[in-house]
Amino acid sequence: MPFYLFLFALGLILGSFYNVVGLSVPIGNSFTNRRSACQSCGRTLTSFELLPVVSYVIQGGKCRGCEARISPLYPVVEMLTGVLFASAPLFLGRVEELWIAWALISLFMIIFVSDVAYMLIPDKVLLFFAVIFLFLRVLFPLSPWWDSIVGATVGFSLLLLIAVVSKGGMGGGDIKLFAVIGFALGLKLVLLSFLFASFYGAFFGIIGMLTGVIKKKTLIPFGPYIVFGTLTAYFLGESILQWYVHFLR
Repeated sequence: MPFYLFLFALGLILGSFYNVVGLSVPIGNSFTNRRSACQSCGRTLTSFELLPVVSYVIQGGKCRGCEARISPLYPVVEMLTGVLFASAPLFLGRVEELWIAWALISLFMIIFVSDVAYMLIPDKVLLFFAVIFLFLRVLFPLSPWWDSIVGATVGFSLLLLIAVVSKGGMGGGDIKLFAVIGFALGLKLVLLSFLFASFYGAFFGIIGMLTGVIKKKTLIPFGPYIVFGTLTAYFLGESILQWYVHFLR
């Protein structure tokens, strides 16, 4: 139990950092040497106001200075990161695969923020994590080792094909993201990832249009669906496939 609490706390802290990265990198701002401040009044935030999730709840989702609303994106990402970091050991059989899982979660949280805020997946973030996954897959290769190369090639080609056929319906960031996912997870999981991402996108898109939240011909970020589709495939894909095969018999 202490180990999982530690991972949860670590995830909360890193989630707060990923919020900053996801909001800073796409617009070219530095996140390494600046103090956190309210985006409405510019007041520098105190340490008490930077406690992940807790500060948001205590302050009622408002700035203590100007009382402007704070985006719920901050606590959502912090909580998601904490829960996913702590949950990863429960789903994965191999201990060494945890490093892949935590790197994947970190990439996804940054992308989730940047795509929701700007509808943009920064190349700098993808390149940084591509190097990390290259290093990790050298240490902990898939079986067979070339599954990473096949996964990256298929992931990139599949999304590129969709972008060409739909005449721009798929962004360049999504295409490159699937190449990184394919390299990290291999062919089978990148295909499952695309399947689940498409399902989530269609499902929530239809609900959004029926409820009026999403208007027709409105562009919506596909990154969040890729995030949750890939996490579903990565953590639950094998179980879902086994259930499906058993169901068909």
